[in-house]
Amino acid sequence: MSKKVTRREFVATGSAAALLAGCKGGETPLEIPMAHVGGQEATIRIGLVGCGGRGTGAAENCLNSAENVQLVAMADMFQDRLNGAQKSLGSHTGFKVTPQNTFTGLEAYKKVLETSVDLVLFATPPGFRPWHFEAAVAAGKHVFMEKPVGVDPVGVRKVIEVGKKAEEKKLGVLSGTQYRHQVSFMETVKRIHDGMIGEVLGGRAYYNTGTLWHREKQKEQSEVEWQLRNWIYFDYLSGDHIVEQHIHTIDATDWVMGGHPLKAVATGGRQVRVEEVFGNIYDHFTVDYEYKGGRHVMSMARQMANVANYVGAIFTGTKGEADLYNATIKDLDGKVLWKHPEKPNIAKAYVQEHADLVNSIRNGKPINESKRVAESTLTAILGREAAYTGMVVDYEELLASDLDLAPEGGMGKLKLGPNPVRPVPLPGKIR
Repeated sequence: MSKKVTRREFVATGSAAALLAGCKGGETPLEIPMAHVGGQEATIRIGLVGCGGRGTGAAENCLNSAENVQLVAMADMFQDRLNGAQKSLGSHTGFKVTPQNTFTGLEAYKKVLETSVDLVLFATPPGFRPWHFEAAVAAGKHVFMEKPVGVDPVGVRKVIEVGKKAEEKKLGVLSGTQYRHQVSFMETVKRIHDGMIGEVLGGRAYYNTGTLWHREKQKEQSEVEWQLRNWIYFDYLSGDHIVEQHIHTIDATDWVMGGHPLKAVATGGRQVRVEEVFGNIYDHFTVDYEYKGGRHVMSMARQMANVANYVGAIFTGTKGEADLYNATIKDLDGKVLWKHPEKPNIAKAYVQEHADLVNSIRNGKPINESKRVAESTLTAILGREAAYTGMVVDYEELLASDLDLAPEGGMGKLKLGPNPVRPVPLPGKIR
């Protein structure tokens, strides 16, 4: 894969990140003194950036994760989304948001970072994630950021770079992939790594679901505002559904396989979701990921109505098979060797990941998952690019490439104006 990817002509520069941090191009982002949190009784003040369904849910999960956690600031690009989140969260005892600490607009996140928050939750469209993360670490804030943490290699490299700075500052960083904080997954993976199914030979990973929401364009909306409200359908905002949604299973796959794949080949396209209102993403992918040792994982993702749905991951070894989502291990004859005693509970995992982050901050040993989730994000991007291009794509070459999905000028200069979206990818023709 060429260092310059022909489909994407926009290469990220330091100026985009600098603008998002509130300074002139080329300058170092303003360093704000880090908020200090000490002891199990210390109050942790959180700020929410991105007040849609997932952001509202993340804030509630964080408030429920431990004692003395308070929501004190909120921001969203749009007032109606902010109002909806306030209505949903307002009755919680930890809700301490005043009108002075509510902000709207594309740069509202900066205002949250200027408040007294200790921990900021980012749940805006993933295309913004690397730049918001950079600003938060510069401001000395602990970070929870929803998955994925980027949509292209430029963004992934930014997250890895900023993650190192967060570690130097002893800042906590956690992403909402859940499964590495879910007991049934943790215990199943431990048994796989301990050799219960023998040497892991490969696996199958699925995220086949129905269709998602879609919002009609209103007369007063610009093209970009409408895209932001339908962000899942635009690659520069979501990364496509293999990145935005399937990353849950892809992250679990990298976990079991002991690291990221070496390369991938894939197919994909738009079969039922073909209208322009569905942006420029695909509605199905099938990827062959090759890991070290010549081991392969078949990974499938689909968003279609009235078809068979299945989300899961199954790994085969020399001695047996592990069903990760059902927390079950069988021998080669199908006999159950082990099954987790509790039914897997994703609702608990949503809260547990926040509890783990909060406890680590209070213990003075903050979790930093930035590099791990950045690598999983790139694994998802690898599958997407293999499908988009029709080529065998190498992981390390992709990581080093200039592939940047952002509109001209970068996400930091995004305006609520003309349409920045490029054509639907056609393998062998349009990248």
